Order: sequence, then C-alpha cells, then structure tokens
Amino acid sequence: MKYLSYILLLIPIISFSQEKIEGVILERNEKNELIGLFGANVFWANTPIGTMTDLEGAFSIPYKKEYTNLVISYVGYVSDTITVNSSKRIEHTLKSKDQLDEVVIKTRKKASTRSYLSSQNVINVSSSELLKAACCNLSESFETNPSIDVNFVDALTGTKEIKMLGLTSPYILITSENIPSVRGASQIYGMSFIPGTWVESIQITKGAGSVINGFESIAGQINSELQKPSTDNLLFVNVYGNGNGRFELNTHVNTNVTDKWDTGLYVHGNVRNHKFDKNEDSFLDMPLQKQINLMNRWQYTNYEKGLVSFINLKFLNDEKQTGQVGFDPNRDQFTTNYWGSKIDTQRIEGSVKFGYVNPEIPYQTIGVQASFSNHLQESYFGLNVYNITHDSFFATAMFNSIMGDSRNKFKSGISATYDDYNELVNTDVYQRTENSFGAFFEYSYDNLGDLNLTVGLRVDTSNLLGTFLTPRLHARYTPWEDSAFRISVGRGKRSANIFTENQKMFASSRQINILDTSGTIYGLDPEIAWNYGISFSQKFNLFGKKSEITFDYYRTDFVNQIVVDWENPREVNFYNLKGKSIATSFQTELNMNILKGFDIRTAYKFYDVKTDYSSGNLDRPLTPKHRVFVNGSYETLRKKNGAQWKFDSTFNWLGEQRFSSTYGNSLEYKLPETTPTVATINMQITKVFSAAFELYLGGQNLTNEKQDHPILNSENPFESTFDTTFVYGPIFGVSFYAGLRYKLN
Repeated sequence: MKYLSYILLLIPIISFSQEKIEGVILERNEKNELIGLFGANVFWANTPIGTMTDLEGAFSIPYKKEYTNLVISYVGYVSDTITVNSSKRIEHTLKSKDQLDEVVIKTRKKASTRSYLSSQNVINVSSSELLKAACCNLSESFETNPSIDVNFVDALTGTKEIKMLGLTSPYILITSENIPSVRGASQIYGMSFIPGTWVESIQITKGAGSVINGFESIAGQINSELQKPSTDNLLFVNVYGNGNGRFELNTHVNTNVTDKWDTGLYVHGNVRNHKFDKNEDSFLDMPLQKQINLMNRWQYTNYEKGLVSFINLKFLNDEKQTGQVGFDPNRDQFTTNYWGSKIDTQRIEGSVKFGYVNPEIPYQTIGVQASFSNHLQESYFGLNVYNITHDSFFATAMFNSIMGDSRNKFKSGISATYDDYNELVNTDVYQRTENSFGAFFEYSYDNLGDLNLTVGLRVDTSNLLGTFLTPRLHARYTPWEDSAFRISVGRGKRSANIFTENQKMFASSRQINILDTSGTIYGLDPEIAWNYGISFSQKFNLFGKKSEITFDYYRTDFVNQIVVDWENPREVNFYNLKGKSIATSFQTELNMNILKGFDIRTAYKFYDVKTDYSSGNLDRPLTPKHRVFVNGSYETLRKKNGAQWKFDSTFNWLGEQRFSSTYGNSLEYKLPETTPTVATINMQITKVFSAAFELYLGGQNLTNEKQDHPILNSENPFESTFDTTFVYGPIFGVSFYAGLRYKLN
C-alpha cells in the first residue's frame, strides 16, 4: 500500500506536465447546419495515441512537439490528416463521401455483458435479458444471471430475496437511476414494487461500489435504469398469467409534449385471488394479493444547452393475505380460529434529476438529484403485529471535470439523507430519526489502454453513526489482449433495521430479544465491514466461436455485524458481533457461443459464510456452499417481416444448506442438520410475429421440486414450535405461464 500511495501521487503530477490538444469534429446535417460528430476517431499518425469524440463531437488528446500529423476518420466520411505545429484548439469538419459501396455489418448485441474497460467489476443486463424469463418485478429479474442468487424468504408470502457474494440484500445498495430506492422499510418487499417492464437495463457492481453512491454498500450495488419517455414505445402492453393464479397487466403510454418535453404514464397491476394448498398442510402455498403501481415520468432534453432532466412521480398500493386456507380476515383477525396474515403497503415517491453538460467544455458536467418517499406498512402475522412508517429524503450534487487532460478525471460533490422511522412491534414502539451529511471526491486515471484506476474517499457525519471516512479503491489492468485483471477494496457502514429486514420472524412463535442496549440503533451498534475483491476476465475463441471466462474472488470482513441468531428454536436474538464474521465468495463463469444464435452460460459458485454466534462459529443458516448455474439461449435469424423464434432454459443446482438448530424441539419437530440438494429448470419459448407483437410461453421449476413440510408444526400454528422460516427450496412446484407483448413505436 505504501508504494501504491507513491504511484497515486505521481500519476497526476506526470499528467499535469503533459500538453494536450482540444477540439471539435463537425459534420453538416440535412439542413446544412454544422453539428458535432459523435464517435469520430482522432489519433496521431504512426503512434498508438488516440481517442474518440464525445456526443458533442469534442475531443482531447495528449500532444508532444514530435507529433505533427493528426488523423481524423469516420465511416462514411473522407478521412483527413491535419498538420499540427502547436497546441491550439482544432475545429474541423469532415466531408461525407459522395458514393459508398454498400457495406452490411451484422452483429448480435449480447443481452448481458461484462465491462472490460471499467475499473469496477460491472455486469450490464439489458432489457433483452429481462425478457428471457417471467420477469414480473425486479426481484424476479435475476433468474438468468449467475451473479445474483434468488431465494424464497419464507413459506408464506412468496417473497423472493436476493443475495450477492453470500450476503443478503440489506448489504447491497439497490438504486434506481443511482437514487437509493430499496432500503429501510422497503428492504424486503421493495424489489417487488419495481415492475420488470419499467426497467430498461440493470448494472450489477460486485464488491465495494463508488463513494459517489454513499457509504452503505458492502457487498455491491444493483442499479436499474428505467425506461425513458423519449425512447420508449409510444404504447407498450404486456399481459401475463401463470398457473399459480397470478395475472398481470403492464401498460406504457408515452407522448411528445413539445420539442423538448416528453412524458410517460406507466401502469402496473397484478392480482392473485385463487387459493392453492397443493401440499395439503392447510396453509396457502402462495398469498392472495393485489397491487396497483403507477408512475408518471417527465423528461426534458435540450442538447443545444446541454440540459437533461427527469421528474418521477410514483404511487403504490400493495395488499397480501396469507395463512391458513380457512382464514377470513374480517372474522378471524387476532383470534385463534385460524392463523392468518395481512400485509398492506402504501408508498408515495417523487424524484428529480438534473444534468448539465458544458457545451464549450463537454468534459465538465453538473448533476443534481433529489428524492422523497413515504412508506406505510400495516401488517399482522397471526397474533404478532408489525407496522412501520418511513419518511425518507435524499439529495446529492456532483461536479465532474478533468485534471490536466482527459486521462485524469475527477468527481466531487455533497449528499444528504434524512430518515424518520416509526415502528410498532406488538405493543412496543420504536422511533428514531437518522440524518447524515457527506462530501466525496473520486479520482480516476485512464491511460486509454491497459490501465485505469479509481480512488475515492468520502467523509460523512451522522447524528447516530458519528463522523467517519469511507475509502474505496478499484483498479483494472490489461496484461494482454481481451483480458481484464481487477482488484478492489472498500469500507461500508450501515444501520441495521432489524425488524423490517427480518419480518419472516413474525410468522413464527419465536420470542424476539435484543441482547445489547448501549448502541444508538435499537440499542445496537452500526454495522461496519471491509470488502476485498480480485477478478480476472478473458475473451478467447473456442473452435472459432467467441467465448469468455471469468474468475471472481471476494471476501467481506465484518468489524461489527448485527448477529441474527436463530440457533434457539424458541427465540430469535439480536446482538453485536463478538468475534469474527467473514463471507468468502468464489465464482467461475464460462460463456460460449456454440452456434450462430446459440449461447451457453455456465457458472460455479462457492460460498464460505461463517459467523461467531454465542453458541460457536457456525455456517450462516440456509446458505449453500455450492451452486451450479447453466443457461442456454437460442434465437433464429430475424426475417424481413420481423418474425423470429427465441428459446431460453436455465438450470440451477443448490448444494446442502445448514438448518439453524431445532435442538430442544420434540422429535417430530426436529429437523436434520442440513437440507437436501435442490435442482430446478426454467424454460421459455417466445414467438416474435413482428416488431409490434410477440407471444411467450414458459415453465418454472419443471423438475417439480418441492420442499416437504416447509412449515414446522403447521397443524398447531399457535403452539411454540410453529415456524415458517425453514425454507430452502420451492413451495409451489411446477408452474406454467403465458403472456403477450404489443409495441407501437
């Protein structure tokens, strides 16, 4: 680290001493107006030094006196070579070729790609990837992605929880267009509040993320980019239904209001009103539910002045009922006639994004973001009550520019958060207000070749967490062609919302205990962890076909963690870590193009997640050490009328998982130490009739894998051994679905 510090100091010094030339490359449009030409190549003749123009046609390139011939080229335009004798600004117009032989370039855009240029380990997931499965909401958007694990939370609500690097979603920063969106009160159910059709793309960042996005990220970040009114379809309709009684309707309506304003109305609704009890344990396999979800999105674009802005308004009403088949909430609430549960959520959100690009100096940008949300959940689980109200405010302002030349960039800014929580846990009231203010600076070095480096630091002061630093470092080195070797290290800190993050405990007869009382959050201390990562990716040709292999190794060391201890079957205990808690993750992934249009993606993951509990050092419950993932997709060539077939299949295998202890239960309610292995297959077939219309048919869990007796003592739900939290696999069994999509451009 000592030598690395010296290198970091030398890089900007070297860069400042180097001259550069700036300029703009122009073209004439159909109106004979001069406009910037995006993507033009600018390089010094007989050297490897080069760059590309940005959206405004601007460029910046290193300059030495021995560089005399600057070459400018772009497909379809006459290439020019300019003689340069000084570092004066250049403004040059390329001329279009009068006649060109027709060149047809065909390529398949991958639905999921790994960045080879970023210093961070980022996987980009496009909307095409999301269409490969029954992607009803964001929590179900990762079925075909090996970097994210998807598991059921409990045996009642049908809620799916995601994991990354062996850690659950509270340790992942989940943002929507880089605004924190799934946190606090929405931590468990929030991903089901973002419909899949609203998502344009997803960026998955493994390990410590950027300091720009705050201090809470520990295992990584998941950012979803939403559909833009200016580029989305004028009308989009998606109708969906499946065999477990769920029906959905998604509608997007977009319109151009003026030459600079576009707006879109996004409507999502889903309902399940049919009762299923296939395992005949008297409990619903899936909850009864209904949801209405609305978003009005406004976009302002003024390229001449470098302005882009978004305004979002959202409203959500979500209702879930689960429990025994005979439960009637109007008759049986808070009685022992039947065990039942209701979870009603209302959420209002508003956000504003503003971006400015200096037309004269395009590498200088300013961004401002602000958001507000009000989240109200009223719920009960049998005789347990849990209500939460969460008001949240977030704002950030950022300035981007360069130091010396375009190889040395920086981002700096400030951010503020405000959270007000009011919780009712049975008869106990927990209220807290948490606010923080921070400043950040991030320096990036990119030599436009084999090395880039990102070093960030932020300082935050919080009324509950104190004043603290958050350092992050990411580096990428390309030792040879089509490769990327990365390292990362970073620190994260967060408040654990123990009740909302562990709501499944209310669907049991366990007693809830907080064993520490001296801290500032529920009497507990904040969670602090360091994350370290190494990654290597290599592209290569296998039998003449493009392939890619990746190795990822990450380790998370907790300085403090709120231990959720399930080892007493009658209790769930919360206390500060006394000892070690380490999560180690290794993943190898191989992607291959077997035939034209046929791709295979395989992955093996190993997790070693151990925590010092009061009863000893143990594996984290319900976390498999071994996972195997295989995804195959095939697309026929698209015909002239747009017709096409698409096929997709995903296999998941989960190794044994440790059950938390059931020692002390009577023999009939004791579980083995580990679970059986689980193997599932999902498939989907899509028939694209034209650019406007397509049908899809699929099946989930085609192996009909079902967990036997997922609810402990389901026949006596008000006794002390009743527990719905021992879930390691599917509850419902095989399910088929079908749907249609219609697009009007």
